[in-house]
Amino acid sequence: MTTEHATAAARSTVYGYPRQGQNRELKKAVEGYWKGRVTADALRATAADLRRTNWQQLVDAGVDEVPTGDFSYYDHVLDTTVMVGAVPDRHREAVAADPLDGYFAMARGTQDVAPLEMTKWFDTNYHYLVPELGPDTAFTADSAKQVAELKEAVALGAAARPVLVGPVTYLLLAKPAPGVAADFDPLTLLDRLLPVYAEVLADLRAAGAEWVQLDEPALVQDRTRAELDAAERAYHRLGSLTDRPRLLVASYFGRLGEALTVLAKAPVDGLAVDFIEAAAGNLDALAAVGGLPGKRLVAGVVNGRNIWINDLEKSLSTLGTLLGLAGRVDVAPSCSLLHVPLDTAAERDIEPQVLRWLAFARQKTAEIVTLARGLTHGTGAIAAELAANRADLASRAHSPVTRDPAVRARTAAVTEADARRSQPYGERAAAQRAHLGLPLLPTTTIGSFPQTAELRTARADLRAGRIDAAGYEERIKAEIQEVISFQEKTGLDVLVHGEAERNDMVQYFAEQLTGYLATQHGWVQSYGTRYVRPPVLAGDISRPAPMTVGWTTYAQSLTGRPVKGMLTGPVTMLAWSFVRDDQPLGDTARQVALALRDEVNDLEAAGTSVIQVDEPALRETLPLRAADHGAYLAWATESFRLTTSGVRPDTQIHTHMCYAEFGDIVQAIDDLDADVISLEAARSHMQVAHELAEHGYPREAGPGVYDIHSPRVPSAAEAAELLRTGLKAIPAERLWVNPDCGLKTRGWPETRSSLENLVAAARTVRGELSAS
Repeated sequence: MTTEHATAAARSTVYGYPRQGQNRELKKAVEGYWKGRVTADALRATAADLRRTNWQQLVDAGVDEVPTGDFSYYDHVLDTTVMVGAVPDRHREAVAADPLDGYFAMARGTQDVAPLEMTKWFDTNYHYLVPELGPDTAFTADSAKQVAELKEAVALGAAARPVLVGPVTYLLLAKPAPGVAADFDPLTLLDRLLPVYAEVLADLRAAGAEWVQLDEPALVQDRTRAELDAAERAYHRLGSLTDRPRLLVASYFGRLGEALTVLAKAPVDGLAVDFIEAAAGNLDALAAVGGLPGKRLVAGVVNGRNIWINDLEKSLSTLGTLLGLAGRVDVAPSCSLLHVPLDTAAERDIEPQVLRWLAFARQKTAEIVTLARGLTHGTGAIAAELAANRADLASRAHSPVTRDPAVRARTAAVTEADARRSQPYGERAAAQRAHLGLPLLPTTTIGSFPQTAELRTARADLRAGRIDAAGYEERIKAEIQEVISFQEKTGLDVLVHGEAERNDMVQYFAEQLTGYLATQHGWVQSYGTRYVRPPVLAGDISRPAPMTVGWTTYAQSLTGRPVKGMLTGPVTMLAWSFVRDDQPLGDTARQVALALRDEVNDLEAAGTSVIQVDEPALRETLPLRAADHGAYLAWATESFRLTTSGVRPDTQIHTHMCYAEFGDIVQAIDDLDADVISLEAARSHMQVAHELAEHGYPREAGPGVYDIHSPRVPSAAEAAELLRTGLKAIPAERLWVNPDCGLKTRGWPETRSSLENLVAAARTVRGELSAS
């Protein structure tokens, strides 16, 4: 875009910002509150300080309009549930007694009351709490949080725009409440919900909001005519309100398709559109509907989900094209910056030139401000920034960090046979049963055991030089001994070493593979107070040396029961990293698969008979449009099979998935050709077991009977009842007994009690089966 003058000054804005603080202050305050070490007032004060810091950072960076309402103690969808009064009946008493404790009870559950179900936010690794609705749901407006945070920002002198989950997306994300017919459609509640949104909008206008953003990312998915009609009805009614602020309807994560026509015609004041994901599709669709004459277009031209620097000239070209398609064009990221770390300035261990290739939230904010200035005043006003950006892009493109000829040659030589087991499942299953000698309903865990303060201290001591490698190894060995001993005493059948040495299920491997960069402070929220540091996948991938063989072999030496080798699969290694954007994802997945294949083969050679390759991100990374599913699933399932297909028939390959809508990918689960799959099922009441049965899934499965994302301890009777439900769908000879997910985030007392109850439940149900 070379124009020296634009028709209106472009404004810069963002849709949301990282919540945790530079040093994860929010995590520490919330977890301190749960443990009784932090008062409610102190927690609220920490939250207020973090909000002020975020807004001040944005204002100081030159952002013209800051978001409010995006901050959350746990989850913004749960905040919306509170805003519209859709608290489940089982939590109403707790919320009435203490709104803060009741809020956390909905998120985490209590010993007596189950939490809301949790699943992935579209195709990201962020988890939201699923609204539970039914035909009797009565909505009531509670705008207190949104109004209070707006007033806080305005008091700082910031131009502020409240951001809310839109009514259509909220209902499309919801599920029928327990006891409600499974075919109940929450979208039928739209006409009941819209007056509540109207009341909230009026309250925000009265509090000083000029604009309010309503997020509708569900509209980038495949939608039926009825769902599109519902969106049309919703925004006609909200747009026709007389007592309202200006409305900005936002979508992100993909192309809008037919929904763009609906929103363009609605009586709202602006649209925010993603021009990173499916950029050409949204640009063409916007042109096809005649643009947005007289309306505001907020153009998402900076990637809000990945950490590579923006190509400023390319973005300016897109913005220049958009100038003719709207009354005004403003500049934004493609989505909330919640999905990226806060600031590259905190990174000290990444080579300075490589660090210049990266942009976290604060750097992306600077890019957005630069683009808005260039759009308003022309390229001459940002000539220095453009020159520096060109140099950094060229540095990355030509760096030897990004390309390894040996890795590329090996990947090119892969054949279809390399991704197939040597024998069909039936023959493998017989060989594995003879080799392992497991009982009916074998019990196991998913892999990790509690990461105690002592373990974290040991890693910190190693980094700080307070202990040497030998001292650290002795501490880890002692932990493994304790974990193996506990599992033997409890009566688990297939053991794990507990992963005491691992900081994270992706980062641990990334630090040992070429082509990855690790950050020290690149924290991103996964759910609640769970933050991860996704590694940066910057170059070609290989495995210089074994990564897990030593620890697994040591654990196996302590017991006569089988100990699982534990690896993270190639799709998850990509999904939970900031992946390179300069080659197709399938090519990168194949490189990772070959590196992991070497590890699988070495584990088997060292005597490991059961090897688990976790792929919890397989569903998460599924494209949002059905037309794109086939190509993705082809390379995703192939990369898993490439990882696991080099072993003998009597070596049992497990995989694990959690917190996703598995029914969407049952055929892909089948195509993995794993011998055993363990899946989250406790919160969804064994729904996945029935989905597997309806598909005719032929292999072994372990739908979880212990929800590890809640502090409550399930009783043996509760676990046994879930097992009986699972047996209605999966035959006993193919049913495993396990938790939903790893135990890393749990404490030892609840872990001990829960696993003891799990084993007791398996014994009870085994007895019932033998007596029948």
